[in-house]
Amino acid sequence: MLKRIVIRDFIIVEHSALEFDAGFTVLTGETGAGKSILVDALSLALGERGDAAMVRPGARQAEVSAEFELERTAQALAAWLAEAGLEGDPGICLVRRIVEAGGRSRAFVNGHATTVARLRELGEMLVDIHGQHAHQSLARPAAQRELIDAYAGSTDLVREVGEHHRRLTELESRLAAARSDAVRLAREREELRWQATELLSLDFQPEAWAEMNAEHARASHAASLIEASSGAIETLADSDLAASRLLAAVTSRLGRFAEIDPTLAVVVEMLQGARIQIDEAVHELERYRSRLDIDPARLAQVESRLQAVHDVCRKFRLAPQALPGALQAVQVRLAELEHDLDLTRIEREIAHAQAAYRSVAAKLTAARCQAAATLGAEVTRTMQELALSGGRFEIALEPSAEATAHGMERVEFRVAAHANMEAASLAKVASGGELSRLGLAIQSVLVQVAQVPTVIFDEVDAGIGGRVAEIVGRMLRRLAVRQQVMCVTHLAQVAACAEHHWRVGKDERAGVVASRVEHLDATQRTDEIARMLGGVEITRATREHAAEMLREAGRGAARS
Repeated sequence: MLKRIVIRDFIIVEHSALEFDAGFTVLTGETGAGKSILVDALSLALGERGDAAMVRPGARQAEVSAEFELERTAQALAAWLAEAGLEGDPGICLVRRIVEAGGRSRAFVNGHATTVARLRELGEMLVDIHGQHAHQSLARPAAQRELIDAYAGSTDLVREVGEHHRRLTELESRLAAARSDAVRLAREREELRWQATELLSLDFQPEAWAEMNAEHARASHAASLIEASSGAIETLADSDLAASRLLAAVTSRLGRFAEIDPTLAVVVEMLQGARIQIDEAVHELERYRSRLDIDPARLAQVESRLQAVHDVCRKFRLAPQALPGALQAVQVRLAELEHDLDLTRIEREIAHAQAAYRSVAAKLTAARCQAAATLGAEVTRTMQELALSGGRFEIALEPSAEATAHGMERVEFRVAAHANMEAASLAKVASGGELSRLGLAIQSVLVQVAQVPTVIFDEVDAGIGGRVAEIVGRMLRRLAVRQQVMCVTHLAQVAACAEHHWRVGKDERAGVVASRVEHLDATQRTDEIARMLGGVEITRATREHAAEMLREAGRGAARS
C-alpha cells in the first residue's frame, strides 16, 4: 500500500510530504484548491506522461517520490523487481520521477534508473486510479483476463493451459525448423555420423592411454635399460671387485676383531645389514632385467596405436583427454537431429499436444463463461445503486484466431452506462464520474480477488448526491477492509465515511499561489464536513449535522 508521498515544485505545490495509513482516506477542499493535483502527482510518479507545464513556475524541476509497503503482492512484485533488476529493501518499493523545466523526464525505482514504460508497468501493479483520463488496471486486457480467472477460481487451469501452449509452440517451432532446414540438418547429421564412427572405432580409453604411453617409453629404451641393469648387477655382485664381495671381506675381518673389542659389534651389524640390502637390490635388478624384452614388433604396434590417437586429435583439434567428451557431445547432438528430422513423429507429437491443449483450454473457457455471467450480473446490480440506472456490465469472450498461452478466447470488459446504449469496451467510457463509479462497482464485487493493493477514486461523486452519495461512501468504506482506498470528493456523505481525512487548500503569497495539505483531527473533520454541507457560512446546526453524520458513519462501519 501507499505509505508516503513527497511532492516538490509540482504545478502549485511547493513542498508537501504526506504519510498514509491502511483503510479509507478522503481528500477534500474547496473548488480550485488542487485536490486532484495529488492524484496527478502520484500518476506522474507511476509512469504517466510528464511535461514542462508540471514544473512550478520559477522552479528548476518538479519531483515526486512515493514509498509503497509490499504486503499481499509482495511475492509477485519482488519477482518482477528482481527480473527487471530493480530490487530494493525487502517489503518496500520506492519510486521517484523528475521532470525538468526543459521537459526532460527521469524515472527511478529503488534508486535504480529505469524507463518510463517500465515504471508505468510497475505502477499498474501498485495502484489503480479511477477517474477521467487516469490509468487503471481494469482497462488493461491482461488485467481483465486475470480478474475473471481469479473470480472463477481458475488459476490452476490457466497455468496448465500455459504449460500445454509452451509445449505445443516448442514442437511447432521444431517442425518448422526441420522443414525449412531439412537439407542443412541432414548434412549436419551425416557429418556427425562420420565423426561418431571415427571416434567409436578409435575406442579411446583414458586409463589404457596412460598405460600405453608408459609401455612405449619402456619399449623404446629397452636396450639402454638392459645395459644399465646388467652393469649395475656386475658392479654389485658379479665382478672380482664387486661391492658385495668387498663388503663380505670387510665384514669377516672386522668380525674377528669384534671378538677382541665388542664395541666393533655395532659396526659389524650395520655392515651385515648393508650386505643384505645389496643382495636384495641385485635380486630385484635381475628380475627387472629378465622382464625387459627388445620386441620391435610390439614397439611398432604401440607406436601405431599412439599415432592413430594423435591423428584423430589433430583432425578434431582436441587433446587426447577430451576425446570421450567429444564423442558424448556428438552422440547427443546426433540423437537430437535424428529426433528433429523425423517429421512424421513430430507431427504426431503436435497432434497429441494440440488435443491436450484444447481439452484443458475448453475447461478454462467453460469456467470463464460461467464466471462472466455471474460477475456481469453482480456488477450490473451494483451499478444501479451508484446512480448508473439502466446501465449494465458485460464480459465478452471473443474466440481467438489461434491458440494462445492464455486460452482460446479474448476477455473484454464492456459497459453500457444507460439502458439504451450498446455495451462498449470499458476503456471507451467517456464520463469521468461514470468511469469512476463503474470502477467502484467492479472493485466492490471483485474485492476478494483484487490484485492491486491501493485504489484511488477521483470524480467518483460527480453528478450524484443524497442517498447515492451515502451508498458510495459506505461502499468505499467496505472496500477498504481489503484494500487501501483513497478518494477525492466534494460530498460530505462520502467524506464522513472515511477513516482518515486530508484537507487541501491554497495560499497566495506575493502573487504566487501555493497548495497546502493537512491531516485533520476529529474536531477539524467536523468543521470540514460542516463546510462541505453549509458552504460559506457555517452555523451551529450545520456543525451538529456534520457531527451526527460522522457518528452515523462510524456506527454503520461497526455494523458492517
